[in-house]
Amino acid sequence: QVQLVESGGGLVQPGDSLRLSCATSGFSLDRYEVGWFRQAPGKEREGVSCLSTRDGSTYYSNSVKGRFTISRGNAKNIMYLQMNNLKPEDTATYHCGIRPSDTVTSVQHICTFFNGTDFSSWGQGTQVTVSS
Repeated sequence: QVQLVESGGGLVQPGDSLRLSCATSGFSLDRYEVGWFRQAPGKEREGVSCLSTRDGSTYYSNSVKGRFTISRGNAKNIMYLQMNNLKPEDTATYHCGIRPSDTVTSVQHICTFFNGTDFSSWGQGTQVTVSS
């Protein structure tokens, strides 16, 4: 059974950092492209960052580029999103997601939901609130 469980969210002040974790089970991440997306009330879902487990290529949305870093842990079934210099507009529920590698030509397509390419499975999410 495919499972993804996010953790690490919380209430922080602008400029602070958080590291989100995504623990996966029931499958091998080696066969999937992975990423994070966020959903805020009243806003469209946004692909934040994606990572190819095949070649290590990454994608970041313009809103987080230079502040967020996606990575895969030494325990290969976990992935992270390091978030630095957080801003109030980063407030959202963050979800980790996956898509089979053989259905993807570019991690950018997953994160931008291009041409119907999207995450195939995702977790329940972890809340991140940035407020002074």
